[in-house]
Amino acid sequence: MEREVKTYVLKRPTEEAVPRKLSIDYAAALNQQQLAAVTAGDGPSLVIAGAGSGKTRTLVYRVAYLIDSGVDPSNILLLTFTRKSSQEMLERVGDLIGTSSQRVCGGTFHSVANMLLRRNGRSVGIEPGFTILDRGDAEDLIALVRSQLGLNEKDKRFPRKGTIMEMISKSENTLRSLDEIILEEFSHFSDHSEDLGRLQKAYQAAKRQKQLLDYDDLLVMLRQLLLLDEAARARISSQYRYILVDEYQDTIRLQADVIRQLATT
Repeated sequence: MEREVKTYVLKRPTEEAVPRKLSIDYAAALNQQQLAAVTAGDGPSLVIAGAGSGKTRTLVYRVAYLIDSGVDPSNILLLTFTRKSSQEMLERVGDLIGTSSQRVCGGTFHSVANMLLRRNGRSVGIEPGFTILDRGDAEDLIALVRSQLGLNEKDKRFPRKGTIMEMISKSENTLRSLDEIILEEFSHFSDHSEDLGRLQKAYQAAKRQKQLLDYDDLLVMLRQLLLLDEAARARISSQYRYILVDEYQDTIRLQADVIRQLATT
């Protein structure tokens, strides 16, 4: 019986095939666990880090390693919970790797969502010039809508605007219905569930009519964009091939789902 013969074709090495020489001695700068996280291959990775274990250092070196390995800095997305954290990390990357780090997209979930919606939001009814409502303005709009629906004087026990905002926010951030939130966390307002549902819909309609988004809407509408506009999702996902998330354990369900959608190719 003849044995199968495998054929190999040898080609002259191209410039891309030659291993890239790294500018940093990562093994000398990091401990074994940090090095493993920094040099991990493609695909999802979860880094579990206790206090003082060098989590921020590892993230900084991971960004530097990707750039050092030939990844286009504009293909890297660094998500943090504060703008200051993102700026400080990227400054440290710059100290390690040079000015190329300035092309890394870094920021909070909301700032990145704001940027992506202004560039891609038309398919879900969001114009580039939309206005962002801060918490106070959002509560004032809720109060106005509540008054227009005749709910402000209907019952003295009807929740105040701040409480209503909290209910709606929890519903959106946890991807649960308003009825479920009221039943589980605001049961003393359960008699008003129907009216609160009407108010929520009217509040959303008022925002859409005037091209207003509150902070929760930034992530809600980005998630909707990624789910409904396949072309936009593919475009954004191909742009950000490497997504790093600081303090992932603190992400809410909505943020985690946005990350999953961004990482889907």
